Amino acid sequence: MPLAQLMTPDRLAERLDQPGLVVLDCRFALDDPDYGRRSHAQGHIPGAVFADLEQDLSAPVKPGITGRHPLPDPHALQATLRRWGIDQGSQIVFYDDGPGAFAARAWWLLLWLGKRDGLYLLDGGFKAWCEAGLPVDAQTPESGAGQFTGRPDPDLLIDADTLARRLDDQQLALLDARALPRYLGEVEPIDPVAGHIPGASCMPFTDNLDANGRFLPPERLRQRFEAVLADKPAQQTVVYCGSGVTACHNAFAISLAGLGLPRLYAGSWSEWITNPQRPIA
Repeated sequence: MPLAQLMTPDRLAERLDQPGLVVLDCRFALDDPDYGRRSHAQGHIPGAVFADLEQDLSAPVKPGITGRHPLPDPHALQATLRRWGIDQGSQIVFYDDGPGAFAARAWWLLLWLGKRDGLYLLDGGFKAWCEAGLPVDAQTPESGAGQFTGRPDPDLLIDADTLARRLDDQQLALLDARALPRYLGEVEPIDPVAGHIPGASCMPFTDNLDANGRFLPPERLRQRFEAVLADKPAQQTVVYCGSGVTACHNAFAISLAGLGLPRLYAGSWSEWITNPQRPIA
């Protein structure tokens, strides 16, 4: 079964009463951390549980040491997943406003803890759900006590020191998910240093989507990434972004294209620049 799977709003609507289904509302705004929680309270897909990027899907930031969204402690994350009613066999659908970046972060975290099936991104997110005229409610769902157990998979990650040693490796494919102006260092609205990791290719995550905010067909995604990856295997591919969130969108798209699952540099640019000895371009 492929690791990256999409679900349409209509298909999700048909499954809302299915036993074992968990829907996670991952809406968030980097410039307004309370936006997602407010939006969820105002209206969400019936039965959806709110997953907060900073409170649930990240660990606390350690200034000068970590990036802006460090990976959560695995034990804390496991406890959170159980609180949301997630079991080993749960079917989980992740959504955000539409682009899928925050939803993809949650998807990746489940993979990291070893869940390899039953994970879906809602294609087009909440925007597509509403455009389809499907029901929205503001009720807080009752989550059962889940029994999920997981163990972090170190093969899905690469750390800064290992990446730094490999920058001259011709077999490495390093993909930056940020927009071109940030990659070039022309603008930097969030982090204190502008630029990118030397040798990285600019692969904005937004280009994984069509004009309606839906994922491109797998064959189109394959063409997009093969143009940069050539014949390099997924294990030689590393994805990063500003803080390890939108990079997961590229990881999802690469997997959706049938090209395997790349490694994530979870600290990403915001961690890379905490050490002035690390090179920048």
